Amino acid sequence: MTKILVLYYSRFGATSKMAELIAEGVESVKDCEALLRTVPTVSPDNLASQPAQPELGAIYCGEDELKSCDGLVLGSPTRFGNMAAPLKYFLDGTGAAWMQGTLVNKPAACFTSSSAMHGGQESTLLTMALPLLHHGMLFCGIPFTEPGLSETTGGGTPYGASHVAGGKSDNPISEQEAQLCKALGKRIATLAKAIQAAEI
Repeated sequence: MTKILVLYYSRFGATSKMAELIAEGVESVKDCEALLRTVPTVSPDNLASQPAQPELGAIYCGEDELKSCDGLVLGSPTRFGNMAAPLKYFLDGTGAAWMQGTLVNKPAACFTSSSAMHGGQESTLLTMALPLLHHGMLFCGIPFTEPGLSETTGGGTPYGASHVAGGKSDNPISEQEAQLCKALGKRIATLAKAIQAAEI
């Protein structure tokens, strides 16, 4: 079974819904499983302020799950054109995986949600890619052969899936945004299987 880690942080739920759609895309590929995982909120005083595991939704990602995954799809809401602090904090703690090279040659992708159309989605996706490239991962976007990329009037970029949530975070995910989320999950799962078969 090829395991794709869909790792995200979500504040108001939009990024979480995108993660579920990406997981659908992953599991549309035969013998592929999506592991939905999240990260805890970071408190200003750096003290533990969250339960050991969330009461609802995805559980927190463990270090072993990151190291053993066959592919990674990373998601975060946009914060001033960058990923949210909790996800950055998690990635800053992955030095051991970097030193051991456990993520080298594994496919990776990113997704994001912002309140405004021009709220920094593309810069968020590109900056999220940087630590993945440092880990030696193979960063993948969405090709324009996906019809939704040309048809969307909301989110959707060649750098990864995105969603325009609106100022009150109440915009539903559009048909094109959903299609692109699923396409991204399917692409990473397909590539992960091909890389496994090639024993790269």
